[in-house]
Amino acid sequence: MTDAKAGILTRLRAAVPPAVSSAAAFAVRRFDWDSEERLARFQERLEAVHGQVQRVGADWPLVLHDLLRRRGVTDLLCGAGGPVVAELQGAWPVPAAIRLQPYQEPIERWRGELFDQVQAGFTGCRGAIAETGTLVLWPDIHEPRLLSLVPPIHVVLLDAGAIFTTFAELLHVQGWAPGLPTNALLITGPSKSADIEQTLTYGVHGPKELIVLVRDAGQVLDR
Repeated sequence: MTDAKAGILTRLRAAVPPAVSSAAAFAVRRFDWDSEERLARFQERLEAVHGQVQRVGADWPLVLHDLLRRRGVTDLLCGAGGPVVAELQGAWPVPAAIRLQPYQEPIERWRGELFDQVQAGFTGCRGAIAETGTLVLWPDIHEPRLLSLVPPIHVVLLDAGAIFTTFAELLHVQGWAPGLPTNALLITGPSKSADIEQTLTYGVHGPKELIVLVRDAGQVLDR
């Protein structure tokens, strides 16, 4: 090692790192919107970019079955575990016109079927942002990332009480700082792309239809 390089490393190791301000020192950006206004703003902004919002109650699996049946869907890809999937499976009509297909195989084993045959995918979400009409997802082993990115129709179950005014408020209330996810998805509307003439086309690189089931609307608690 040269003397110059050794000198640089010595100075770097001896340097005192700057003090890091705690998260509590920063004001969390949020708006003073009550529960109904958060829901109304979220719906307005999502629908402005071709997303769809359906307010539902405890019978949401039956509502979902009817929505997909009217679209001609015959199979629904869902996660392989978790309370939301268990609730979906427990209330799914028997016999049903739509088959529930758990996402259980590694992508290498069924890539062709996933990209060419699956018609719709279902996921839960961490919450939503009223300011922008955005959904926040944490893909994991139970709900892989491709579940929300590949099927032509993406259906999301959102609890009305998990709609926050801003992304900063969501991060703060849910306590993301101690353990950030390896992958988070922010979804605002269906997939869209534009050519050089700025003509929007939907569904080119992902779902062409996004349906959000907002559960227990009208019964959420104000923070």
